[in-house]
Amino acid sequence: MAVRLRLKRTGKKKQPSYRVVAVDSRKPRDGRVLEIIGTYDPRQEPSAISIVNERAVHWLSHGAQPSDTVSKLLTISGAWDEFRSQGSSGPADGDAEAAQAAPSEPAPAPTPDLVLDTAEPSGDDATAASAELPAGEPAPQNGASEPKSPEPGEAQ
Repeated sequence: MAVRLRLKRTGKKKQPSYRVVAVDSRKPRDGRVLEIIGTYDPRQEPSAISIVNERAVHWLSHGAQPSDTVSKLLTISGAWDEFRSQGSSGPADGDAEAAQAAPSEPAPAPTPDLVLDTAEPSGDDATAASAELPAGEPAPQNGASEPKSPEPGEAQ
C-alpha cells in the first residue's frame, strides 16, 4: 500500500480548511484516511498550521510520500527537519543494536569501469572502404557518410 501525506478538504463552500492526513494513495481526496496528523487553515492571517510532528515523522520514516503542499507545511512546522536529522543520525532504534553487533567489514574494492572499444578500423577495412569510392572523392572521416543527393525528378 502506497501511503501519501496529503490534504483533506473540510469547511463550507468558499471557506476551506484542511486536515493533513495519511491516506492510501488510491483513495479519493476526501475518502477514508489512515490517520489525521494535523490541520491547516489558510484563511487566517497568518495561516494556522497545526501538525503533530511525531506522527508526521513516523509516517515519513515508514515511506509515506508527502504532496507538494504538505511538504511545505511540514517544513514550516519543523517535522521535515526532524525527519531529515533522524535519517542522517543512523539506523532506526531496532536496527541500532544489530548494526553495533555486526563487525565492520572493509568496503569491497571498486570494479574497473566498462571499457568501450573505440578503436579505428584496421588498415584492411579502411582501404576497402576507400576503394569503393570513386576516384577524386575523399574518404569519409570517422565513419560519417555523405548525405544522399536526390535524383532529378524525385520529391523530397
